[in-house]
Amino acid sequence: MDVLLIIDMQDASFYESDTVDFDGVISRINPLSEYLRANEGRVTFIQHDGTAEEGLRPNTSGWEILSALTRTDLDIIIRKTTNDAFYNTELHDVLAGINPEKLIISGWATDFCVDTTVRSSVSHNYNVVVASDCHTLSNRPHLQAEQIIEHHNWVWRNLITPAKKVEVSGISDGLLTLRVEECYLNCAKAFRRSSFWEAQSQGKSHDEISRFVKQSKFLD
Repeated sequence: MDVLLIIDMQDASFYESDTVDFDGVISRINPLSEYLRANEGRVTFIQHDGTAEEGLRPNTSGWEILSALTRTDLDIIIRKTTNDAFYNTELHDVLAGINPEKLIISGWATDFCVDTTVRSSVSHNYNVVVASDCHTLSNRPHLQAEQIIEHHNWVWRNLITPAKKVEVSGISDGLLTLRVEECYLNCAKAFRRSSFWEAQSQGKSHDEISRFVKQSKFLD
């Protein structure tokens, strides 16, 4: 089971007009979240509790999660107060109860809460996937948003990690297709194994079972 984190995609985060590829990011997060829900994954929204000056004071209009994002009653919401979605929140405990195979990360802002949560996820020993075209930010005084996104995608690919390297892949790179293929292969493996054990239980001969195994490219 995979878990998708959608970080700080709240109304006040997008009051500025220079957010890069806002509509595109929404159009890619939605099918990714819908795929997770349809394939026994979980979708978790990270919601930042900020200040009135930021427009993110809890229970105000700016604090609300973007209405353009698809949501269901089964989605999880985790509230935070710092850049790190794990700091003083229940996120780690919630994930421990799910035991995700992969933790897919998306949202706002690339250089603050997304970056901090990616690094914290690695430190918590999760198998991290960054959806490379599903995070965004506004221009900064010294760099354009596109440069910052490109830079962070490169940095995350090259982090030194305790286990698997961080996977950085986008919808445009086939991330969703890969998830579908993984699901298909896992289902195929389970079907083949169940058929294998059924053959055994039916008293098939050793030669018959061996031929079955050799014919199956999924039982390596």
